[in-house]
Amino acid sequence: KVTINTPKLQTADPKVFETLKTSIQEFMENQKWTGDVYEQEERIKLDVVLTIAKELAANTFEAELSLQSSRPVFGSTYETPMFKHLDKDGVFTYNQFKPVEFSQTSFTDNLAYILSFYAYVVIGMDYDSFSPFGGDAYFQTAQDIINRVPPNVTASVKGWRSVDGNRNRYWIAENLLASRVRPFRQAMYDYHRQSLDIMHQDAIAGRAVMTQAIESLSEVNRNYPNSMILQIFASTKSDEIIEIYKAGAAQEKTKVVQVMEKVDPPK
Repeated sequence: KVTINTPKLQTADPKVFETLKTSIQEFMENQKWTGDVYEQEERIKLDVVLTIAKELAANTFEAELSLQSSRPVFGSTYETPMFKHLDKDGVFTYNQFKPVEFSQTSFTDNLAYILSFYAYVVIGMDYDSFSPFGGDAYFQTAQDIINRVPPNVTASVKGWRSVDGNRNRYWIAENLLASRVRPFRQAMYDYHRQSLDIMHQDAIAGRAVMTQAIESLSEVNRNYPNSMILQIFASTKSDEIIEIYKAGAAQEKTKVVQVMEKVDPPK
């Protein structure tokens, strides 16, 4: 689902964003991202919200990109959030009726590359939840996208380089591929496949596995303090964790609170 908000629009024709919405929708749905074959019910649900913050030129815009993906939980009608993030570095150029296109071998444009980067991150997170480190190939492709953005582009737009800040696309890919973050990725499998997916049969056993998975994040936090991926996890999962542990034992709640306060300390 694609939504485009234009609260500060002054000169651009609003119809441009109607075709942009269609172009993004078709791009995300029709691009062949993997070699795997998906059934209709296996397709990943993703909400994309593009908010135009500023008109830099007639066809160049500064925007914020909000993404949230989810996957179904086995044996239930519940869908668990997998990746929730706000990218504030979305500068792009768009000409009306021009399709959004991505190339694996050469840079096309910033919008296509940003969307493609997040497509592979979302797919990788989904695969990690179904098999241990199943997202490796997709996270590597996201890293390859970063490496293919030419210097003249990274010099004029932010988000692709480590020097652009400590909360951007560069650091998402770096975190997901870093050896010291591997326990987080194992925890993503345990949390989803070994815990949420069995809760319809045994909520107590599922919650016990989830508690161990969350506790393992302490190791990541010690080895990689202030890592971006742990903060994304907290943003994505905090509400869900609160709901799940309402039925938990006091000891479980205490363990989880202690970890989450370290991962995402009160501001």
